[in-house]
Amino acid sequence: MSTAPRTTVWRQPAQVWAVAFACVVAFMGIGLVDPILPAIADSLDASPVQTELLFTSYLVVTGIAMLVTSWISSRIGSKATLLIGLALIVAFSLFSALSGSVDAIIAFRAGWGLGNALFISTALAAIVGAASGGSGAAIVLYEAALGLGIAVGPLLGGLLGEWTWRAPFFGVVVLMAIAFVAVLVLLRGPSERRAPVPLSAPFRALRVPALAVLAITALFYNIGFFVLLAFSPFPLGFGAMGIGLTFFGWGVGLAVTSVWLAPILVRRMARTTIMLITLPLLALDLVAAALVVSNAAGLVACIIVGGLLLGVMNTVLTESVMEATELPRAVASSAYSAVRFLGGAAAPPLAALLWHLYGPAVPYAFAAASMLIATATLLIGRRALAAVDGREPDAEVEGSAVLLGDAA
Repeated sequence: MSTAPRTTVWRQPAQVWAVAFACVVAFMGIGLVDPILPAIADSLDASPVQTELLFTSYLVVTGIAMLVTSWISSRIGSKATLLIGLALIVAFSLFSALSGSVDAIIAFRAGWGLGNALFISTALAAIVGAASGGSGAAIVLYEAALGLGIAVGPLLGGLLGEWTWRAPFFGVVVLMAIAFVAVLVLLRGPSERRAPVPLSAPFRALRVPALAVLAITALFYNIGFFVLLAFSPFPLGFGAMGIGLTFFGWGVGLAVTSVWLAPILVRRMARTTIMLITLPLLALDLVAAALVVSNAAGLVACIIVGGLLLGVMNTVLTESVMEATELPRAVASSAYSAVRFLGGAAAPPLAALLWHLYGPAVPYAFAAASMLIATATLLIGRRALAAVDGREPDAEVEGSAVLLGDAA
């Protein structure tokens, strides 16, 4: 009988924890502005559509930049790419905090998106390369960082936003500066092997049927995701702290299901089946949100349930992209993420416009329709996704099993 010690996802080198901490802070940036959107609109005399552009500028630039991040990191190395990304986030967060107009913040959020693209697209590869326990442990750790960041971001934004809408931006400056120093000191980089990736690689990757199906699915899925995240603070009618607590609950639900529930489901069901169940459930949740939009307690419940479902979908969709093709992971991730973020970029201003024209229920109905289009895309293209369901459980699933204590 083997007496080899069991590998644990939490027993990692210091350099892995440095990147994981930076990931938490980077993902905090997605939801950080959520609780302060109404405050920014009031303080800077901005319309809801203008305010929602704080998400759009960030996501558009993140999506477009994703198409070139693999080309950049393959030439200058992952450590340099991470540090440049972190430095840009620090700089543009500071500029946002010091801004005096909503247009200036929109522009600086775009620069923040560039830094975020450079960082996020490289962080997973850096964690996989340095983690002990294989790629499965690394991906579970990455998903844990994502979930924690998305959960803490709105809460921190709410806490600091009670003081002033500028405070959350200053908070990101401090945390990202700490992350920059941690990555600089702890992450080894000079000895890494580099294999230059052609600039055209992500564009050619989108011609692969399996990746194209998943990217289009993710585009419409992300519309629903960001309607729920970016639009909901307005009909809720809460202050910064109330919005922060609501989306902290949303983020905790997302983290729990992405790290614990999704791996259990993947061990028992085909990935495409899980997605074809989860997407219609998300559509139903968004329809329920449309029906109870005038009731704050009902809307909060829909947001929390949405977080639970989104956590499952996030993890399974990301794993599907990694399994769908033989392309290098950095290339597949860059191509898929670019399309996905562009879908998210369109959602917030469209939701605000629909609210202005037709009332607060219509944006949620629009988001539900997007989830159904994502479901139809997956159904129509399911034949191209045979590799997603046909392979034996791989390192990612095994790593998740270790986390859950299921390994023998």
